[in-house]
Amino acid sequence: MASQKTLSRGFDLSGVGVHSGKPAHLMVLPSESGGLAFRRTDLGGPEMPLAGGRLEARGSTTLIGEKFRVETIEHLLAALFAFGVGSAVIALDADEIPILDGSALPFVRAIEKAGTRALPAPAAGLKILKPFAVEEGGASIVAEPPSEGTVLDLSYTIEYGHPAIGTQELSVRIGPAAFSRDIAPARTFGFLRDVEALRGRGLALGASYENTIVLDAENIVNGSLRFPDEFVRHKLLDLTGDLALLGRPLAGRFTAHKAGHRLHLEAVRFLLANPDYGTTF
Repeated sequence: MASQKTLSRGFDLSGVGVHSGKPAHLMVLPSESGGLAFRRTDLGGPEMPLAGGRLEARGSTTLIGEKFRVETIEHLLAALFAFGVGSAVIALDADEIPILDGSALPFVRAIEKAGTRALPAPAAGLKILKPFAVEEGGASIVAEPPSEGTVLDLSYTIEYGHPAIGTQELSVRIGPAAFSRDIAPARTFGFLRDVEALRGRGLALGASYENTIVLDAENIVNGSLRFPDEFVRHKLLDLTGDLALLGRPLAGRFTAHKAGHRLHLEAVRFLLANPDYGTTF
């Protein structure tokens, strides 16, 4: 087994929540606890381990505990997961991780600057042992054993009836270099037609042209893309972050088709409820 890893030193970032619209200050701190935990500095410092809350998909991924909740955790978790950082304290003074530029790139740069270090304890990974699938309304995620060793391969296909998106498909093997280069810079996206309805539900209150790729009926309205297929790359970013909710290194092949946070979390719940579908590595 590889060793557990934490940060060499902490880092902090500030911004607004994409859904709440409220300012948030984030600190990610080294820890030798062997797991990830969220701490609410504005509430007197209560902590919630990553495995200690209920998962909810409502425009993003939310972890809900007895004393507090933390929303839009997927981009930060994806970056920590890709760099193998499984032991840290995520301290926050609000209900939502700041969205920053809508991608995981600011988190990656902060992790690279902070550095990582190995801990004495081994990191017990989860290797998919038997295939399974979760499906909902034409969307699906299929999980299979890894193609070799203990690698994690993710594939995603999206289909949007929009001329700027269409059908996009991409596969990536998750690791620090590939994630940083190919996935982390991809930003979240949304449609002008949905803004009124989302804000009526208390969502997207902090979305802006600075943190979201915005599309009207035919075009992107706020600048150019970072990749021609940035949309599917962002879906791969979200899937990486949601799989990180398992709280351990992961080996397998995951193929997603027209999925989203809700189905990502169903796959996570399946693995948590059916440990015989995986084995420790």
